[in-house]
Amino acid sequence: MATARVYLVGAGPGDPELLTVKAARLVACADVILYDRLVPPAILSLARPGAELVYVGKEDGCAQETQRRIFTELAMNALRGRTVVRLKGGDPMVFGRGAEEWAFLSQLGVAVELVPGISSAVAVPALASIPLTARGVARSFAVATGHAKEGEPQHWEAFAEVDTLVILMGVKHRTSIATTLIAVGRNPLEPCAFIESGSTENEQVVIATLEEVAAGATDVASPAVWVCGQVVALRDQLRGSGAAAQASFEPQNPWLDVPAAHLPGLF
Repeated sequence: MATARVYLVGAGPGDPELLTVKAARLVACADVILYDRLVPPAILSLARPGAELVYVGKEDGCAQETQRRIFTELAMNALRGRTVVRLKGGDPMVFGRGAEEWAFLSQLGVAVELVPGISSAVAVPALASIPLTARGVARSFAVATGHAKEGEPQHWEAFAEVDTLVILMGVKHRTSIATTLIAVGRNPLEPCAFIESGSTENEQVVIATLEEVAAGATDVASPAVWVCGQVVALRDQLRGSGAAAQASFEPQNPWLDVPAAHLPGLF
């Protein structure tokens, strides 16, 4: 008898072309696919005819009930010998409860193979022309969740000094989060960007200062990746929007320190 196995697969940030080759192959050969609400139809269309597609997206107020159902579906299908793909938006191990599902299956003797996905935390800002790090502007970044487990402290003070802060699932509580970030020491005037439906044709970018977010002055729809930090101000320059941004950011080019003679064929 074949070993029961589940493939824990990242679907990437939304653009179907950002799906990894291995992820696409597994989706195409799966017997059953359990998918989240952020997985686009174009990726599901890769499934073979006859494959069972099971929607297990979580809604407010019933996340725990849905997670129990996910555990049941994973175990039931894997132990029946079916090829199971657990398909999660972004990367399964970045705020996707992938570790919990892996641990649950391991306790049942079900083998798990992880297929990482491109995380929206990194890819979505970059695709929106916002680098998380840039020489002379940001040397560090952190990724936090804006959706903590009930009763679990957030410890936002840990992010007071990081240059660039990326917040996932933070749209609903953005006003209170921004207020707290200011209270623990982040600059109220630092620029923020909310990137809605990043990497897709429906992408929208909302720019505001942190204090404007705290004041409730932003109209943002979920899902959105929230970026706080001076790197947001680089967006106009990267998009070719004029001299003002150029004056505010003069990156050092390491090639300029190399004599032309050492770069044959380039000059």
